[in-house]
Amino acid sequence: MTAVTFPEIAGDFGTKPTISFPTPSAPDGLQVTVLKNGGGEVVEAGQEIEVHYLGQVWGGSVFDNSYDRGQTLTFPIGVGMVIGGWDDGLVGRTVSSRVLLSIPPEHGYGPRGVPQAGIKGTDTLVFVVDIVGAS
Repeated sequence: MTAVTFPEIAGDFGTKPTISFPTPSAPDGLQVTVLKNGGGEVVEAGQEIEVHYLGQVWGGSVFDNSYDRGQTLTFPIGVGMVIGGWDDGLVGRTVSSRVLLSIPPEHGYGPRGVPQAGIKGTDTLVFVVDIVGAS
């Protein structure tokens, strides 16, 4: 079994991260790594969560981030309102955590991808998510 090599993340909770990819190939399946374990409440399915995030194609460019807009994003989690990798990777984490998600197409945007965002149907997506709040 080959060890999974995760991207390297620079930056602290609440600041725009940068992502470096140590290998050209993404790991298989949904991978979740807590970069900073927050001391807040546990996020439960059905809650509204507030996050800052940066999304980047594995080995490619950033396609979206909330830091540059200076605005967090709030949405229901664990109920199918966002891509599956977010629902599966963020439920059970705690507020004030920074979480790294490596999301293969089947847990992301599927075989169609999002061409207007530069995401192909074969791309693995990497997100750094700061969980700011939950209610």
